[in-house]
Amino acid sequence: MKTTTRRQVGQQLTALALGLAALGLAPAAMAQNTIKVGVLHSLSGTMAISESVLKDTILMEIEAINKKGGLLGKKLEAVVVDPASNWPLFAEKTRQLISQDKVSVIFGCWTSVSRKSVLPVVEELNGLLFYPVQYEGEELSKNVFYTGAAPNQQAIPAVEYLMSKDGGSAKRFVLLGTDYVYPRTTNKILRAFLKSKGIPDADIMEEYTPFGHSDYQGIIAKIKKFSAEGKKTAVVSTINGDSNVPFYKELGNQGLKATDVPVVAFSVGEEELRGVDTKPLQGHLAAWNYFMSIKNPANTEFIKKWSDYAKAKNIPGHKDKPLTNDPMEASVIGFNMWAQAVTKAKSTDTDKVIAAMAGQTFKAPSGIVSKMDEKNHHLHKSVFIGEIKADGQFNVVWKTPGPVKAQPWSPFIPENKGKKDEPEKK
Repeated sequence: MKTTTRRQVGQQLTALALGLAALGLAPAAMAQNTIKVGVLHSLSGTMAISESVLKDTILMEIEAINKKGGLLGKKLEAVVVDPASNWPLFAEKTRQLISQDKVSVIFGCWTSVSRKSVLPVVEELNGLLFYPVQYEGEELSKNVFYTGAAPNQQAIPAVEYLMSKDGGSAKRFVLLGTDYVYPRTTNKILRAFLKSKGIPDADIMEEYTPFGHSDYQGIIAKIKKFSAEGKKTAVVSTINGDSNVPFYKELGNQGLKATDVPVVAFSVGEEELRGVDTKPLQGHLAAWNYFMSIKNPANTEFIKKWSDYAKAKNIPGHKDKPLTNDPMEASVIGFNMWAQAVTKAKSTDTDKVIAAMAGQTFKAPSGIVSKMDEKNHHLHKSVFIGEIKADGQFNVVWKTPGPVKAQPWSPFIPENKGKKDEPEKK
């Protein structure tokens, strides 16, 4: 009687599995035929203006790989979650992706506070995070690959440019940012750098606003007053998210032109300028490692691929006006390097993929062959400074002769002396 019952249960489970499969609802055992890829970007809240498009970028790359047959004979399956610009929720969603959804890798985060929330979870669970946005450095983890810029690949070159004759020979600086770790640490580095160049503290103004801040009238009035005190002044902006829209609108309202007080931004690209009248902003600057306006075959191919995908998927905003930007490029580079590493390792095992990532290269839309450093989990990247044009695109006015190796630990922070330029083995 016992044997018959077990056989009957087995037959029922088999029938149920077949029925679910026919409906496209395969149970977990059958889902092992896919490699799961976590996508951890804010699709709501203050950071959605910047992050939503990165989710679609990863989905585009997953579709492209699947059309070629997938990886290791398996299709890739995206697991998309929305941490909703809620920093503790990033940690919860990461734990869910790794422990419950069993993803092999996570592509995600924008702000450093979200990455700092995720970091202890990926280290504890030995997960893998690809982080695609410029940041403040001062971090190295074996479980993270940083495909955005470190300060010496964006912030330092931008301020050097502002101080040069071509950049206007600035002598006073306004360090304006959103109040969290990335702007505060970047500005700590920039203060030390400016001091090394002979700029006194009296010639540096530092201001912070909360996430989602929308009233920049008073701050821009203060900047105008500060800049009227004699020396050529420039603004270094580390404002993040949707606050950039009211900031740039108020710049235009108060007539603060680039010829008077140039603003260089580190978190404003083509996407953030979409909702702004950019005519009054012509000549203001952004420093990135990629601009959509760069002319080369790899970028032409990237823009076409994104345009076709955005139209086919009816992506809001992009179906009519497809835009690419730096974090999208960094996402594409990271994704393809991960796919190459999985192929090389013949495995999605975290430690094997980490080992295979060392020295990976990819022909980047920026026009260089981007390389993952053999030790420090950062990309070698070219640096570009672009001026805002009337159409919301950027005209490149300065670039490095070639790729720059990242310095995760800034030499302008004294306590970094002697720190190793590679993650500790844990």
